[in-house]
Amino acid sequence: MSIKSFLIGSPIESVKEKHERLTKTMGLAIFSSDAMSSVAYATEEILFALVLAGTAMINYSLPVACGISALIAIVAMSYYQTIHAYPNGGGAYIVAKDNLGTYPGLIAGAALLIDYVLTVTVSVSAGIAAITSAFPVLHAHNVVLCLISIGIIMIGNLRGVRESAKIFSVPAYIFVGALLLLIVFGLAKYFTLPHPPAPEFKHATSDILPVFVILRAFASGCAALTGIEAVANGVQAFRPPEAKNAGITLIWMAVILGTLFMGITFLADHFGVMPNESETVLSQTARAIFSKGIIYYIIQFSTALILILAANTSFADFPRLSSIMASDRFLPRQLSSRGDKLVFSNGILILGLFSIILIVIFRGDTHALIPLYAVGVFTAFTLSQAGMVKHWFVHKGEGWRKSAVINGVGAVTTAVVLVVIAMTKFMHGAWIVIIAIPGLVYLTMKIHEHYLAVADQLSTECLTGLREFSHHTVLIPISGIQMAVLNAIKYAKALSDDVSAVYVCINPVETERVKAKWDAHCMGVPLVILESPYRSVIEPLVDYIEEVKADHRDGVITVVLPEFVPGKWWHHLLHNQTALLIKGIILFKKGVVSTSVPFHLTK
Repeated sequence: MSIKSFLIGSPIESVKEKHERLTKTMGLAIFSSDAMSSVAYATEEILFALVLAGTAMINYSLPVACGISALIAIVAMSYYQTIHAYPNGGGAYIVAKDNLGTYPGLIAGAALLIDYVLTVTVSVSAGIAAITSAFPVLHAHNVVLCLISIGIIMIGNLRGVRESAKIFSVPAYIFVGALLLLIVFGLAKYFTLPHPPAPEFKHATSDILPVFVILRAFASGCAALTGIEAVANGVQAFRPPEAKNAGITLIWMAVILGTLFMGITFLADHFGVMPNESETVLSQTARAIFSKGIIYYIIQFSTALILILAANTSFADFPRLSSIMASDRFLPRQLSSRGDKLVFSNGILILGLFSIILIVIFRGDTHALIPLYAVGVFTAFTLSQAGMVKHWFVHKGEGWRKSAVINGVGAVTTAVVLVVIAMTKFMHGAWIVIIAIPGLVYLTMKIHEHYLAVADQLSTECLTGLREFSHHTVLIPISGIQMAVLNAIKYAKALSDDVSAVYVCINPVETERVKAKWDAHCMGVPLVILESPYRSVIEPLVDYIEEVKADHRDGVITVVLPEFVPGKWWHHLLHNQTALLIKGIILFKKGVVSTSVPFHLTK
């Protein structure tokens, strides 16, 4: 407990939850860091895709970026509608489930949960890539650096929403300021200095290939849209009026995102930046404008910080979404409980665990993870906007036709982009997510079936009367005669008149010693000795329990386990845990109950 208090601080009372809510400034940093940070690698992904068809294709980077910026505006307007229609939180899961049905809702929920895990891995790996671009000597340690970063973000989020906002807000605004400075100085150079000669590009070899490459570049660049839905998912995290504050924050985010993305793409095109594995496009662009001076390093460090902290958006939304799905009985109920700091601690820990696994599997390689990235988020976009269209047609209200058109355009546009992403990235890893989404949906349905079955079997509505047990047998497994055993015998005799001690014979000599001492201490309890030719303790005991059950089919058996409790925790390591194993086996045996009788040692 002292370690826990040191890491995450003192618990927060439930009545103080409203004081933990976010201002618009904090909300922008928490919920927009994922979207804003994507500008650090979205342009690079466009260039990597275009250069496959020859360097002449680099000229298409600006038109592709313009198309993505238009898509950002469409999606932002669509989610602005969603925020005001669902002021209690309009995540894709809720909107799709309410308007399209359970299965579309689960598909949207599964897609988002998977995307949140990928957001953490992509953001952290890209952030570490920014650091290793500035300090290449660290490149060999990128996996370790990624894992350390995830651990720090987990601890920060476990400390509470408001405290994590205080920690992570400053790097977000330093990043935005640094990139705006980069764009301003870059444009100043563009308008005041002679333009460098255009490089001689190698042209593509066919007319069909460039079209496919442009589509793939567009799909790769759509990573810039990940995180736009985060504000709509977390409306209730804002201070009142929640919907108004969340809507304003969403508009700020879209404007900043579009400005930074177009600015960086324009400068990269102007300065002839080419993608390579050892240095990021943003690093090359900053170096071309500022050389390797202090501003360059500020940009690199702020980029690394915002990319790493972009994972914080997922740590804010994954636990919230999983808690909602758990409340609907589609995920384990433990995910719906708040921890000491009024955050969904179990969701934070699970997200961190899955992210660490992916980082290790993909060795922290951003380019290997990007193809998995956008399928889930555009699936959620499409279902959410389609659900909103139906919402307007059903509920109508003032200006509903205009709202339906906005969400309809969003639904069609994101559906087209989803198809493009699935087609162009299928063989590069998108197939993993396309398989994982229905797999997770199937798992959520099985969890739901289990909870419904449990509720049905535990219900008392149709109760006609409880069956009385006809007999109560108490068995005491012993390993010898000592104070813990005598203590257990006293307890067992208070439960029933039918009490027996059971001793498994492994060593005949020791068995004779136990028999010789038994009558003096047994308090009238008979001793049953079981033979064990293969030196197993558990198997003969379980067989004997089955024999007793057969003799009293309408009865109940209580297995009383004598246990001594050492004075120090590490003393447990010096003793076997047979009682724990017996309890685990008995738990699954109908009509058999286990209970421990502890005997506390002082040293």
